[in-house]
Amino acid sequence: MQATSINKTELNRKLAKLAIPIAIQGVVTSTLNMVDNLMVGFLGETELAAVGVGSQIFMIHYMLLFGLIGGSATFMAQFYGAGDNKNIRKVAGLDISILFFVGTFFFIGVHFLLDPILGFYTKDPEVHALAAQYVKINSFNFFFLAISAPLEMAFKATQQTRVPMIVSSAVFTTNTVLNVLLIFGKLGLPKMGVAGAALATAIARGLDVALILFFVTRKRNVFIGSVRSYFGWRVDFVKRVVLNAMPTTINELMWSLGQSMYVAAFNRIGTTAYAAFQAANTVSNIFSFAGFSIGDATLIMVGEKLGEGKKEETWELSKHLVKVGTILGAILGLGLMLVAWPLAHVFRLTPIGQTYAFKNMLVIGAFLVLHLHNGIHVTGTLRGGGDTRFAMLAEIFCVWFVAVPLAFIGASVWHLPIYWAVALVRIEEVTKFFILTKRYLSKKWLNVMIKGL
Repeated sequence: MQATSINKTELNRKLAKLAIPIAIQGVVTSTLNMVDNLMVGFLGETELAAVGVGSQIFMIHYMLLFGLIGGSATFMAQFYGAGDNKNIRKVAGLDISILFFVGTFFFIGVHFLLDPILGFYTKDPEVHALAAQYVKINSFNFFFLAISAPLEMAFKATQQTRVPMIVSSAVFTTNTVLNVLLIFGKLGLPKMGVAGAALATAIARGLDVALILFFVTRKRNVFIGSVRSYFGWRVDFVKRVVLNAMPTTINELMWSLGQSMYVAAFNRIGTTAYAAFQAANTVSNIFSFAGFSIGDATLIMVGEKLGEGKKEETWELSKHLVKVGTILGAILGLGLMLVAWPLAHVFRLTPIGQTYAFKNMLVIGAFLVLHLHNGIHVTGTLRGGGDTRFAMLAEIFCVWFVAVPLAFIGASVWHLPIYWAVALVRIEEVTKFFILTKRYLSKKWLNVMIKGL
């Protein structure tokens, strides 16, 4: 593969155009979670822990969803590079159909098997009861996300990133206002507490679907078409998309299950320790989502170039994007560490809980550059080039054979304080760095996936 030069000024301009709206959307989404946790946190540590436990089911579902659309986004981005809008619609329609089936499975599960599922995460009966309430009210979100998530990814893959940003901002505003009204019982409404937080989220997700469908039907939308044009797939089309998306889906599912294992491990340290971890995680997600905008933009730009058949240019732009993302990760990690103390005291935790939250943020901030560097490869370069199987194997190995055992050893065997247990788990990122860097430098991830479709 011969070296080729790229216009870095033009590339940075395009990166900013794509990444800034994605970053705003990510920050808005994670801030929404922070507002939820912050408001519930005012009710007490038990309520905050309950939302954290209940959220594990939705995180598993969302990561399964994210895995599917992340794998199929490879095709959307490459079809966009090839100017094939017809097949972009078909990929989105296939995602919606699969996710409705998955959503039905989760919906049935939380209404018939909820007690044993929650019992795995917590032994506190009060936390268990409140978490069950939260999950059942939010269960319709499985269907809402089946529609909104694939269409939002289609907008990103076709470089219309302002649309998801606008939609997320509207959802955030709605959810925040409803949280105030329903959690605390303002304007004559009943004080619903944790149930109010769940209901506010469910209503906001319904609005998410309505708004994204509005933008899909506008004539300025690049991939606009009839409802029928989203369906009617050929067997070879379904097979190729699903085979590429399957490793990504398994990847995200196993990653999210691994995160749930951390919850199970850290809950064994105590409710205060876990509430502090939940608070720190909520804050750090704001910084992580901002950084991962580079990962999303990398997938889009890598996919577009490969769709055009320009592997040399893809390699050169990927090197620049990884460099920019790593620098951004270092800046965001330092920023998180600088604001850790005041943000830890925003949550209504006990003094020891606030101290734990502060120290957790310091640990997460210190490793954020490595976390984002690895994430850009998993969600950006490797997925953009269709190398989803290797990304899956690397992530599963690091989570399940490094991080999860260390989480339980730190919490249950060595009885470490929560912040040291969190630091121990971060050995996963160091391991992952060496595995992913070797694969990236091999260039084996540079694949054109849409040939013959």
